[in-house]
Amino acid sequence: MNTPPSSRVASFGQTEINWDKLDKRRFYVNGAGLFTGVTVALYPVSVVKTRLQVASKDIAEKSAFSVIKGILKNDGVPGLYRGFGTVITGAVPARIIFLTALETTKISAFKLVAPLELSEPTQAAIANGIAGMTASLFSQAVFVPIDVVSQKLMVQGYSGHTKYTGGIDVATKIIKSYGVRGLYRGFGLSVMTYSPSSAAWWASYGSSQRVIWRLLGYGNDSKATAAPSQSKIVLVQALGGIIAGATASSITTPLDTIKTRLQVMGHQENRPSAKKVVKDLIAQDGWKGFYRGLGPRFFSMSAWGTSMILTYEYLKRLCAIED
Repeated sequence: MNTPPSSRVASFGQTEINWDKLDKRRFYVNGAGLFTGVTVALYPVSVVKTRLQVASKDIAEKSAFSVIKGILKNDGVPGLYRGFGTVITGAVPARIIFLTALETTKISAFKLVAPLELSEPTQAAIANGIAGMTASLFSQAVFVPIDVVSQKLMVQGYSGHTKYTGGIDVATKIIKSYGVRGLYRGFGLSVMTYSPSSAAWWASYGSSQRVIWRLLGYGNDSKATAAPSQSKIVLVQALGGIIAGATASSITTPLDTIKTRLQVMGHQENRPSAKKVVKDLIAQDGWKGFYRGLGPRFFSMSAWGTSMILTYEYLKRLCAIED
């Protein structure tokens, strides 16, 4: 028997706080601080992943461990945070845009799929997937220039890449050579990578939670009426984040590898096209070349996703408006 919207809210509402129940000012202010902390903790993983994806064939560093060892040997711990200042500068507005679009779209998407009378996990997958893709599309306008600049800083001096004095130096040289459009190098691939990735992540997260709760006896057919404990809620959310990270990374790593290599190419006049990047990857490593950095990307998406979603859900509880 399919679940009417009212039952869906009643069964899952014990663990989820809707957008209209949040103090928006507290949400944005506290969120800026919390997400900055998460970024500090997990940023080195992005640096390692990016270096693996852009390494030339003659570079010996073929594993995440060898990349980390090389960075620490040459630059120390600060090397793991190259481009961090640029990322933090753009992360706050990008995150605000993303979360606002995510939550408002999710509400509309659930109303849209409700008449279809699908199962609860399916409804959640579709609604969350639509919301995740829409939020990603809106936030790319801010995120792509930040991504382009930070990735050039991550790989500067590595495998023949140009050295810079900082994020402003990178942006200035890009604009001087290619105009503002240079900051949007790989924009199409970014949209093609992050939008499906975001859709897959949020769809997996939303549906997996419902499945897990049902397995724990909190489904619609369950006679359980007591709200789950806070520790159980956090555990289910964390597990949902891991499942979502595994799903999204497996689907989108090839596009992410192409996008990253395209964005970090130097200022040479004849920069390769996406087609040439694909040919070079196949020539160097075969089809497995598209999955360069899969390990760090899987860890990154799972760690980022789990940390982000636990922070996000905690933030929603922290900023919930009391009835």
